Formats: sequence, structure tokens, C-alpha cells
Amino acid sequence: MNKPFSDLAQAEAWVFDLQKYGIKFGLSSTIRLVERLGLPYQQGRYVHLAGTNGKGSVAAMLSAVLTRAGYPVGLFTSPHLVHFQERYRLNDRDISAGRLLDLINQVRAVIDASEPPTFFEFATAMAFLFFFQEKADPVILETGMGGRLDATNIVQPLVSVITNISMDHMEFLGHTLSAVAGEKAGIIKPGAPLVTGAEQKRVLNLFKQRCRELGSPMYVRGVDFHSRGGPGGQFSYEGLAWKLEHLLTNLPGRHQYRNAAVALAALEVLEGQGFTIPEAAIRAGLQQARWPGRLEQTAQDPRVILDGAHNPAAARVLAESLKRLRKNGRVIMVLGIMADKDFPAIIGRLLPQADMAIFTQPRYYRAAKPEVLAQKAQAYGIETLVEPRVADAVRRAQSLAGPQDRIVVTGSLYTVGEAKEYLEG
Repeated sequence: MNKPFSDLAQAEAWVFDLQKYGIKFGLSSTIRLVERLGLPYQQGRYVHLAGTNGKGSVAAMLSAVLTRAGYPVGLFTSPHLVHFQERYRLNDRDISAGRLLDLINQVRAVIDASEPPTFFEFATAMAFLFFFQEKADPVILETGMGGRLDATNIVQPLVSVITNISMDHMEFLGHTLSAVAGEKAGIIKPGAPLVTGAEQKRVLNLFKQRCRELGSPMYVRGVDFHSRGGPGGQFSYEGLAWKLEHLLTNLPGRHQYRNAAVALAALEVLEGQGFTIPEAAIRAGLQQARWPGRLEQTAQDPRVILDGAHNPAAARVLAESLKRLRKNGRVIMVLGIMADKDFPAIIGRLLPQADMAIFTQPRYYRAAKPEVLAQKAQAYGIETLVEPRVADAVRRAQSLAGPQDRIVVTGSLYTVGEAKEYLEG
């Protein structure tokens, strides 16, 4: 039997080393792991989220509202930016370091040496153990990738949420929009309502067919529920039964009004299943929701914006936001992107909003070489630099920026995480 870790840094290093087993799709390994832990995981009350972009923001809003409505909410998300603890929240607070160490030791103790888990399977089992021990109700689960064969997809949810669909992780999920949508649709379960912000007709038709087969109601943004932006950062929501005016969210960017609409529709479904959600909790939760690294403006001089635009759709949203934010001064962009992403398209969306680009490489085995990224940027006619380390790239941007300039760190959440770690010391 493995000796328990007494040091969290050593324990986390062991967990991260599980990445050597790569990405493995399938549910059997996770099921066997949680069963060896003795967890009645099928008895919980769950909200299950998938989608290409926005699912973390929606999950954060759900957690914040339900916590303020008085429920002991569990939230499992990925990836983390700086600390592993960020993946696990109870009552909208990150897990403590000591509790995280306990969970690592408990799950590690039941591993079958003949079937070592992947990193994400292990992290998911930790989530089920934590929320069972803490009697979390409901539990909000965000898929890691896809849906059908994602390690989180072992539950029967109260409501399934698919935020949107665009091309991403194509080597795993397929090379057509329908293939990607089919993988995400795997989280739709018999009788459990689906709430979605997807817009493409062929995607919605696929979801409708799946819901029809499973007897699951389906609610679509723009058809069954709506949000509309107003002055001063306010927005309104009209949904299945609710009609709310003068709402505010703590998450920046007009795209968050769309994410908020998806979250509110899911909350309406939960209310129909017996949850009590006062309007005061809705308003307070939206205003206090936290999801760092998404259009996050840091308290730096010059101003630094952190945004993990890690695929072309997210890059387009960031570019639109930068157009609205742009004032006097230059935009100096720090970019580090994963090699398995469509980085030419990401660069193509972002560089028209930049005056200078500094390419870098986060400490992750999938990261693209900055020299390769810089070569792709030559067509955009702006000054480009290469700094292999993220901290050095941010430091270089700060040294070059004037008081009116803005520094935008983006391209990957791993890049944003390292920048955030550097900026926060």
C-alpha cells in the first residue's frame, strides 16, 4: 500500500504526473474508481455542463446563485489557472489545502495498479468523494472535454446544459460540427431537460432528435429564453416563467449576458424540480460570481487584461471585446497557444486588434513553439517578439508599455495561469 503524502506539493506533483497516461475517453475506469471508494454517485442531484465555450462562466453563475439561495453547492471545473484547489468549490469557496491533500491520499489508496487512472479520471473521482463527504446538494459538474465519453458523464442529472458548439479538440471530437455536437449531446440523459445556447440549425436538429429519443424537454436560447443588454452594463432576462430587469453580472464582456441567460434558464428548470431560488439570490449571485482569467483586468499599471481565448470562437469574442475597450494607446498582446489548436485562426482573429505581439510558451507539453507562432504572424504587419517563458514575456510587455497602453495576455488558459501567477507574485 502506498504511504500517504504529508506534503501537498509532493501529492500534487504525483497527481500531475498522471498526465503521462494521456487523455483516455471512456467511463468504465472512472466508475470502477468511484465504486472502490464506496460512493453512491448515482444518488446525487447534479447539473451537468458541456460546450465549447462559456461553460465555466455558466457554472460559476449557477454556483454563486444557488449558494446564496442557501444550498450547499458543489462545483467541479477544469482546468485551474494557478492552484489545483480552484477545481473544487463548496459553497462557492475553493477547497482548503489540507482537505485537498486528504482527498488525494484517499483516492490514491484505492487505485488498482493494473488500471492506473488518467489525471482527469483521478481528479474527477476526487470531486465525487469530496462532494459526497460534504453532502453537497446540488453538485455542478463541468465536462473536461466532449461529453459522451468524458469522465464526469456517469451521472443522471436534473438538467443538462450545453452552452454552445464550435470547432475545438477536433483530433478527439471529430472534424465536423455535427461530430462535435454529437459528442457534447452525450450528456443528454433520459427525462432530464436540456438547456442550450447553441445556434446552428444542424446542431439544434441533432439535439432535438436526441431529446426526442430520450423523452427530454429542450430549451433553446433565443427561442425559449432571451437576454438583452442595456445601458450601464445592465441586462434583462425573459425566460420560461421569469422576467427580470436591470440585472448585473460581475463577469465582464457583453457575451456574459448570453451565458447568464443559459444559467438562468437552468435555474428555472431547477425551480420546477423543487428548488427555491429567491430573486435576491439571483441578483446577488450574478453580481458576485467569479471566474478569473476571462477578460480579467488586473490592478497593474499599465493595465493587464487576462483572457484564455483558446479556440477561434473564443478569440473572436475577445477581439470584439477589445474593439469596445480600445481607447488611446497601443495594445501589446502576449500570446501562448497549444500546438493542437487551430492557432492560425486564433492569431488571425486576435492580431488585427494588436499593435505588437510577444509570443511565448507555457510550461505544458502541448504548447506550440513561439517561433512557429511568430512565423504565422508575419502576414499581419505588426512588430513581433519572442520570449520563451511566460513571465519574461509579460515582464517584457510591461517594460515596453506606456501609461496609455494595454497588455493582453491570451491564447491559452495555461498562458493566462502562468501570467497570473507571475503578476500576483
